[in-house]
Amino acid sequence: MKVILTEKITKLGNIGDTVEVKTGFARNYLLPNNKAIRFTRENVALFEAKKAEIIARHENAKKAAESKVDAVKNAKLHMIRQAGDTGQLYGSVSSRDIARELKEIAGVNVESAQVLLGSPIKSVGVFDTKIALHPDVVVDVKIYVAQSQDEIDALVAGKKLTFGTKKVETEATEEKAEEVKTEEKAEETKEEVKEEAPKAKKATKKAKAE
Repeated sequence: MKVILTEKITKLGNIGDTVEVKTGFARNYLLPNNKAIRFTRENVALFEAKKAEIIARHENAKKAAESKVDAVKNAKLHMIRQAGDTGQLYGSVSSRDIARELKEIAGVNVESAQVLLGSPIKSVGVFDTKIALHPDVVVDVKIYVAQSQDEIDALVAGKKLTFGTKKVETEATEEKAEEVKTEEKAEETKEEVKEEAPKAKKATKKAKAE
């Protein structure tokens, strides 16, 4: 279907561009959201008559988006989820979850389509994504996903989390290191006793002689 864009659409075109799109995309998204109008001779004339008004509306929307940039940048997008021994989530963190979190903690209303996450997050960790407040105003954000606030704090501090087998191996290694230290200390003590024994014996003989 051929449409005239009444709003800048990323990777599609600018205001006033005539583009060919899939019929479903036009009917389900562009047309009902007033982001485009059907390409007809009448609509071309209508667009030209209202072009200045449409551009002014676009600029106002851009300014409104720019006023929310700091709120989005400062938002603590901390998602606490249950996970298995390998760090894989029981479920996922979706664009909708992130949009909901932004609204709750920063008071910024965005649609899930404005969260440029791509695939849902399915593991514990730190993830980079973008929030498109406007086609010309895109903000980089980090999403922290963990099982508790303590783990979130560790991720924020740049620490790595260990899970399952790795965690057990780490603990076992630490225990083994402690055992080695204890054994080394015991050996050192034995050596010291061996070295001191002849001296003590000699001192005893000297005392008896006197």
